Amino acid sequence: MTEAIAMAEEEGVDALAMRGLARRLGVDPMSLYNHVDNREALLNAIAEHVLSTLPLPPLTGELGPDVRAIAHAFRQAALRHPNCAALVLTRQLNSFAALGPTNAALGVLTTAGFSAADAVHGMRAVLAYVVGSLLREASAGPTFSGANLGGVEERLARLLATKQPHVVGAAGHLATCDHLAEFDFGLDLLVTGLTAAASRVAGS
Repeated sequence: MTEAIAMAEEEGVDALAMRGLARRLGVDPMSLYNHVDNREALLNAIAEHVLSTLPLPPLTGELGPDVRAIAHAFRQAALRHPNCAALVLTRQLNSFAALGPTNAALGVLTTAGFSAADAVHGMRAVLAYVVGSLLREASAGPTFSGANLGGVEERLARLLATKQPHVVGAAGHLATCDHLAEFDFGLDLLVTGLTAAASRVAGS
């Protein structure tokens, strides 16, 4: 699995094929089928491995710090494996091996007083935010990152010719992104909402 992940990171997930992996390992391609059924199963196995080895932070029993810690653990794992991030974030996995992060997130919310049903809703809301943010970060191009200053200037010049005043006014901010700051901004909004919901549950 280590070699499959390394190949995906070095050459891209699209280049990851059973024959190529076999050449990398120096084995007969057919021998790989003793371990995985096909390429789809291999991709699932990579996602499951990354999730199951996610180093979960020690939890404090406090809703805000624990939600933030788990979300940042996901982000750090995605940044360590940027090419595998899309697999981890978008594939529907059936293995119980990857349930650790789910269990931890549900535990944080139930400890805060949420019912099982509401804990699932809260977890899915956080997960949807984390997945969307990390997919955008993993696929951000040089213009969006601010590294391509010429491209940013060209984009700003085009925006000035439009009749979208709010977009024009925010153009400098739309053209670049501090991914960590933006991740934390959205996460703070979610934590604020979850904390308010937990307070309502405690008061009812």
